[in-house]
Amino acid sequence: MSTSRNAINWFEIPALDIQRAQKFYEIVLDIELSFLDLGEHHKMALFPSDQDSVSGALVYHDWYKPSDTHGPLIYLNANPDLQEVEDRIVTSGGTVIFPKRQISPDQGYMAVFLDSEGNRVALHSDK
Repeated sequence: MSTSRNAINWFEIPALDIQRAQKFYEIVLDIELSFLDLGEHHKMALFPSDQDSVSGALVYHDWYKPSDTHGPLIYLNANPDLQEVEDRIVTSGGTVIFPKRQISPDQGYMAVFLDSEGNRVALHSDK
C-alpha cells in the first residue's frame, strides 16, 4: 500500500485583520488570494491551488490566535529563490527572524519570518 501523498493537505494561518493579512501574503508571495466571507465572525482568504496541490487559507475566527512561538511551523514554497520573497517581507509589514540559510546542498534553503499578524511562518526554496 504505497500511495504517494503530500505530507500536508491543508493549512490555516490565523489573522486578526484578514484584509491586512491578505495584502501581506499577496505582496510577499506575488500571488492572489480569494476572499471568502463565512459570516460576521468567520472569514478566509484562500491561497491559490489546483486539485493536485496542497493549499490553505488565512483565517479570521474567534478561536484562531496568531503566535510567534507556538503552534505548527509551516513552510511556504518560495521557489525558485526565497531571497526574492524574503526581500518583500519587511516592506509588507513582516519581520525576518532567520534570514535565508542553506539547510544542506540536497535540501535547499529556508528562512523564518513573522507575518503581518504575528504568526511565525517559514519559507523553503531549492536555491
